[in-house]
Amino acid sequence: MKIDTDINSTIRNLNVDLLGTIWPGIQLYYPPVKYSPSAGIYETIEDASNRMQRHAHATEAHTLIFDLEDGCRQKEMSRELLLNELPLLRESRPDVAIAIRVNSFKTEDYELDMRFIEQVPDCVDAVMLAKAGEVYGASEIKYLTNHLKKINSTITIQPIIEHPRSLKIAPDLMVFDSVKHVVFGIHDFSKAMGINITPKNHIEELSYFSNELMFEARISGKGVIGAVETLIGGSAMPSNFLEQSDVRRWLDLHGDEESRIVYRHAVQEREMGLTGKQVIHPGHIHLCKVAYTPSPSDIDLKVRILKAAVEADALLGGAIKFDGEMLDPPMFGKALQTLLRAYALGALKEDHVEFTLSVLNMLPEQVIRQNWPYGNPT
Repeated sequence: MKIDTDINSTIRNLNVDLLGTIWPGIQLYYPPVKYSPSAGIYETIEDASNRMQRHAHATEAHTLIFDLEDGCRQKEMSRELLLNELPLLRESRPDVAIAIRVNSFKTEDYELDMRFIEQVPDCVDAVMLAKAGEVYGASEIKYLTNHLKKINSTITIQPIIEHPRSLKIAPDLMVFDSVKHVVFGIHDFSKAMGINITPKNHIEELSYFSNELMFEARISGKGVIGAVETLIGGSAMPSNFLEQSDVRRWLDLHGDEESRIVYRHAVQEREMGLTGKQVIHPGHIHLCKVAYTPSPSDIDLKVRILKAAVEADALLGGAIKFDGEMLDPPMFGKALQTLLRAYALGALKEDHVEFTLSVLNMLPEQVIRQNWPYGNPT
């Protein structure tokens, strides 16, 4: 089970589908037409367009969410703006995913949202369905899936779980291939449950329900996008800070309380295996990216572990001594998950991608699915 020393010569024979698709990652809620508290009025189309050119085109987020539901008052104007701006954004930033949060299924605004998407289908990567399944159950996802297939079959659906009824039928919402990730809408969900949550402790306060959702998603091979952070902080951490030690030092010296809370939440969600996180403040984007993404030093460590396992022919059975610790296949699996997570968040270098693929191709399909349910071994 030795790795070919010339990986480049063998990469053509490797199954790239094993890696799965890129995750939603850090998602920034971007208001299409924004209210100005200082002026007491909404933007004009021209003002909103200028703001998009300045900020949306320069974002560090993996995904931009354009909310046409609860966070949008000027819905008609917002659709008009996006019709003009999304093609420009797609051309300028093809690396940034575009998600549209649409209104509840079969409402008047939902129908208008669908007509809008039909006009720019190549500029939309994901449709986030608000209050998914609350009225018509899983048939909402089936109907939306069939509709999107007619206009652009690559558009995925991210159902937002915002009510206990939706959580109860979560497995039914996730059976469709169009659904790769689901969103836990904590604010509407807690309202429906009559639970008081706080910006500081919402993960603990809703842990029972989020754990249930993650459990069902893991069985279905789907990802879960973490709760939106509503805290608004001050300065942003420099984007060249990539190691956990860098983040902790910056938080100690320059961070505010809001940033510390958001970072703690992002670390908790990473440790729970979540595939995305939503924020409303641009200053929190890089902070959460670092929390969610394996650091360069962590990636290098996991590569060394896996290389040692392969050299000892212990990948599928056996144990090795590594830096004074005994490691066996479950730990090799965790090392592999780190590399796959980095890939899914766009942070794995090309040579590490090739190495990861070479390891995956050494594993039986069952073992791959145990370690990584997001790929397609067949």
